[in-house]
Amino acid sequence: MRLALLLTLLSFNLIGFSQEKKQLQFFQTDWGRTDSWFAFCERTKEAGYDGIEVWFPTEMQSMIDLKRALEQYNLKVIFLAGTDRSLPFETSLVRYTENLMRLAEFGPVAINCHTGSDFFTFEQNKAFIDAANKIARENNIPIYHETHRGRFSYNLPDTKKYISAIPDLKLTLDISHWMVVHESLLQNQDAELQDVIDRSNHIHARVGHAEGPQVNDPEAPEWKKALERHLDIWEKVIRQKWETDPTFTITTEFGPADYMPTLPFTRVPVADQWKANVFIMKALKEKMNID
Repeated sequence: MRLALLLTLLSFNLIGFSQEKKQLQFFQTDWGRTDSWFAFCERTKEAGYDGIEVWFPTEMQSMIDLKRALEQYNLKVIFLAGTDRSLPFETSLVRYTENLMRLAEFGPVAINCHTGSDFFTFEQNKAFIDAANKIARENNIPIYHETHRGRFSYNLPDTKKYISAIPDLKLTLDISHWMVVHESLLQNQDAELQDVIDRSNHIHARVGHAEGPQVNDPEAPEWKKALERHLDIWEKVIRQKWETDPTFTITTEFGPADYMPTLPFTRVPVADQWKANVFIMKALKEKMNID
């Protein structure tokens, strides 16, 4: 009996040792960045981030500086990409595809896309998603499609139609957009959200509310309910993905003025964007019991 018990305890210990430690990798947005890549990356590293999420630079020197800054501060990168909605569908699809192929060559952790348009047809939007998924498979780089106003994924019901039709559709969940689109904190839509949670592989962590995609300050007590609702949804996504992958990526994405509310006439932001993003990172670490 004692031998059987000892063997059982040893087997549990071996299982524990074989499981990889669950972790979150946090990325800082460069949205609103005004300093150099080196200064930005230094500040990002010091704040405790693992990487940055950025639009790929269009100027050669900026490309070089970005690469050097990432290497110097040992930071990972996620690239942003998007559909140009000002162009005709066919032209936009060609440019979208070419851009994704170029970004994939740099070997980012992932590519996050603002895909399609709420004015395109289902078939047209699906063409963008199919093109991205093909490039993802060929280059072994995840390409995610962000839930975002103005895109194919601008609301919950329409996004579910794409989920049903495209088995390999992978999402970046930015639930803040849907809070304002649906003019609620989606309190009674947990069942409807499950399909989206199943397909969410990356999170953009910003707190929205029924009347806007960004609260003025996530630390303010008047936004406690909105903050907790977002944290609860994010936790569901993370815990579900942890079942198959020990590492989950999150970009803190509070934006600058004028996305950040400002004082009239002066356009002075009413809160500190950087402070808001770092607060969200710490709140998520606390929620998920991550050191």
